[in-house]
Amino acid sequence: MAELDKFLKVVVERKCSDLHVAAGMPMMVRYLGEMTPLTNQAVSAEQSKQLIYEILSEEQQRQFEETWELDAVYSLPSGERYRVNVCREQKGLAAVFRYILAEPKSFEELGLPPVIEKFVLATQGLIVVTGPGRSGKTATLASMIDHINTNRNEHIITIEDPIEYLHQSKKSIVSQRSVGPHSKSFSNALRAALREDPDVIMIGEIRDLETMSLALTAAETGHLVLATLHTSGAASTINRVINIYPPSEQAQAQTTLSECLIGVLSQELIKQADATDMVAAFEVLVNTLAVGNVIREGETYKLESMIEVGSKDGMKIMGASLTELQRAGKITPEAKQEFSPRKESG
Repeated sequence: MAELDKFLKVVVERKCSDLHVAAGMPMMVRYLGEMTPLTNQAVSAEQSKQLIYEILSEEQQRQFEETWELDAVYSLPSGERYRVNVCREQKGLAAVFRYILAEPKSFEELGLPPVIEKFVLATQGLIVVTGPGRSGKTATLASMIDHINTNRNEHIITIEDPIEYLHQSKKSIVSQRSVGPHSKSFSNALRAALREDPDVIMIGEIRDLETMSLALTAAETGHLVLATLHTSGAASTINRVINIYPPSEQAQAQTTLSECLIGVLSQELIKQADATDMVAAFEVLVNTLAVGNVIREGETYKLESMIEVGSKDGMKIMGASLTELQRAGKITPEAKQEFSPRKESG
């Protein structure tokens, strides 16, 4: 057993999300969104390298030494899995280990809005899940894939970096590919996936114009595409998608997006009022006919107000979600204030 394994076990036992190992610092864990020391003494540069290198394969060590960065997955002998990012810092090596649940949670367990079940009933189009880091986007995507896998006979392809949740084929056939071991890039993997008779394609993260263009093409040509973006808010997500294109191509991108978008789910994870767990707040944009017209015409400044009045279509503004959570006693007034996009007073 690697020396680091006993510390990774603590992550599970204490219901933490992450373990941080960095030269010159004590080991830290993230619990309910906050960093807490796990050890009293700082880890030396030599200790940091020894702890991290012990859990890397020779190939991973070689890759890290060539690129100075590494994304991977590490499994304990008892089966617990962690997403790993290794990097170099001023004082030495550092790594973050994020615990991955063995099974995706259900829509109900995640508290997803009811309209999400309608989203995944679609057979073609684009669903975008957005939010900052540590907002639960990966868990939401995994839940969507598991729902489709459980209820439909489809060919599902996931493209990730790295593979996090392991999906066993149920009603569907699930093929999972990782950037690095299985493909050179998201765009290469997505281009290949389009030739592999997929029904559903999940893209771990859209990072560039080529991947975005391929995702829209896939959604436009009879595939259901699920993807994440690092944006906050549903309306700003639409702007991000459009602005990734050069100005000369934005009008066409607006038209394509207006036709193939199913909806956008933006989320935040917030510490519960009783400090026992995290709870999610959501913003939802549904691509109704009116929303599609606004996207096509480039009038995205209208989207926020359309979300506010679109509850009958399943839409919800982030402020309304935060208000519901506070009224239910799930979050504090201070948390509502902190996460409110408009920084409401009172």
